[in-house]
Amino acid sequence: MSKTSIAVLPFRNLSRDAENEYLSEGLSEEIIHALTRVEGLKVTSRRSSFYFKDKDLPLSEIARELKVAVILEGSIRLAGDTLRVSAQLIKADEDYQFWSESWDRKLANIFEVQDEISLLIADRLREQFGHLEFGDQLVFPATTNLSAYEHDLKARFHFNKWNAQDARLAIENWEEALKLDAQQPNTHIGLADAYGFLATTQAMDYQEAWGKAVAHTQEALKLDPNAAGAHYQLANISFFTEADYQASFQHALKTVECDPSYPEGLQFLAFMYLLYGESELADRYLKRALDRDPLNQETLFYQSYYFYRIADYARSESILNSLLERNPQNLPALVTRAYVWFKLKKYSAIQKFLEQEKEHITPGDYLGLKALWLFETQSAEAPAVQAQLEAEAQEPLAFQQHSYLYLLYVAQGQADQAFEWLDKSLEIKSAILLLSFSDPLAEALRSDSRFGLFHSKIYGKLPREKQKSSKQALMDESTEQQFRDELLKLMVEEEPYLNPQLTLRSLSSQLQLHPNQLSWLLNESFGKNFNEFVNTYRINTFKQLALDPSNSHISLLGLAYESGFNSKTVFNTSFKKETGLTPKAFVNQHQA
Repeated sequence: MSKTSIAVLPFRNLSRDAENEYLSEGLSEEIIHALTRVEGLKVTSRRSSFYFKDKDLPLSEIARELKVAVILEGSIRLAGDTLRVSAQLIKADEDYQFWSESWDRKLANIFEVQDEISLLIADRLREQFGHLEFGDQLVFPATTNLSAYEHDLKARFHFNKWNAQDARLAIENWEEALKLDAQQPNTHIGLADAYGFLATTQAMDYQEAWGKAVAHTQEALKLDPNAAGAHYQLANISFFTEADYQASFQHALKTVECDPSYPEGLQFLAFMYLLYGESELADRYLKRALDRDPLNQETLFYQSYYFYRIADYARSESILNSLLERNPQNLPALVTRAYVWFKLKKYSAIQKFLEQEKEHITPGDYLGLKALWLFETQSAEAPAVQAQLEAEAQEPLAFQQHSYLYLLYVAQGQADQAFEWLDKSLEIKSAILLLSFSDPLAEALRSDSRFGLFHSKIYGKLPREKQKSSKQALMDESTEQQFRDELLKLMVEEEPYLNPQLTLRSLSSQLQLHPNQLSWLLNESFGKNFNEFVNTYRINTFKQLALDPSNSHISLLGLAYESGFNSKTVFNTSFKKETGLTPKAFVNQHQA
């Protein structure tokens, strides 16, 4: 677990109006987005952090589940046009709150509040745990129109419920936001995502929904060519509507280039590498996605799919079972588990699945899975169902039927028919075959001499990733030595550590250095974070004061406060870490 890692739990809504829940969730989400701009800080994604909403669990357990060292929790209270925000940082393993603050602001100033909170959090984390780099601003609001922003928050609140009804409510709110401010790329991205969701869940006409998704994605890119979310939408559009693996892959790479911590982009790249057959590269990106988003159901599904693709069927089945316990109607999990059962030859489980889950999967999936099951169990009904599958597969948009007919031909050992069907499907750009061509259920074709040719036709040459340039030091050696000497001189002559309100920013101002440079200097030249560095001077001052007989009438805690400490817990913890003794034991040892 990285010590510079944080999860932002959903802020509690303490307002009288329960409908202000969207505002508390929105503030939490904006802080998450802002903190992802802090270089060197691992920030758990919204979807995993929000999993613990309304769950009464110890913070140490939440941190362990999310694999983070620090938890940020807080609350908002809206009264009229006045907003009170409270926030606390807790070191999870010690259940120790090392920072808290409250703000009273006008709702109209919410963007400034978000930036102020995010910068303060980043400052306190840097002081507590070590070097982090970030700019002087972390929140860049897409709109300054407060009403448009409120509609955007409400839209996200609904869309994150992941059902067709709420997706439509999200669309209504995003459309209202656009009427108030048409220059919002994130609003267009949200609309594209919602229409794509309605298309893939068959809750809206396929071509109409994808058409709207494409239009809004293009609008988003006009407003912000480097919007990671827009490139992620293009990756999906290229894959599902154009069956263009190369274009989809390039857009996925661009997504992660624009935002290296974008979970959807990371897991999509893992998925693309899996289809190509590059499981090691897939594993690398999947681990990055899981590191950022460990409890997200979609990311966990990709993990189960990874294990399915590398033939670890038992682990895949275990994860899928867990996903379906939480959401019995998880369509991708239901279908993929059936695939796993085919590989494990659990035909009775498939039979039961087909009897019980017909209403929860698409008609195409039901027909295709039934055709495969009837063939594998040598049922007399198999020819009739295959004939129905072949008839339905003639429709250009019957993507599931296209896939299952291919898999059925492979299962039957009819390689010629399988390749003929691949050719036809390629002509009509059936996107589903990007998935099915290299599926484990079609592994019998891999030994066929034609497999390599079709692999090239479908996937092309694996796109190359851009090499990252090595990071440069913030100072050259001579400048580092100069400011190291100036810092040590300042600490001795000016004794700034005696000020309990000293921060990294105020100390850097005295040195006329940028805070990022001072943070780097402390980390690289002294091997310490800000608090460790400053508290060393405070401890040495305490030692001198405590061993001076003239101070015998002052309590040890009083002497600690005179040395610059402002917290009993921090003083005792720092002292024991530095000396291996409690303050009292140290004094007794030296007075004996």
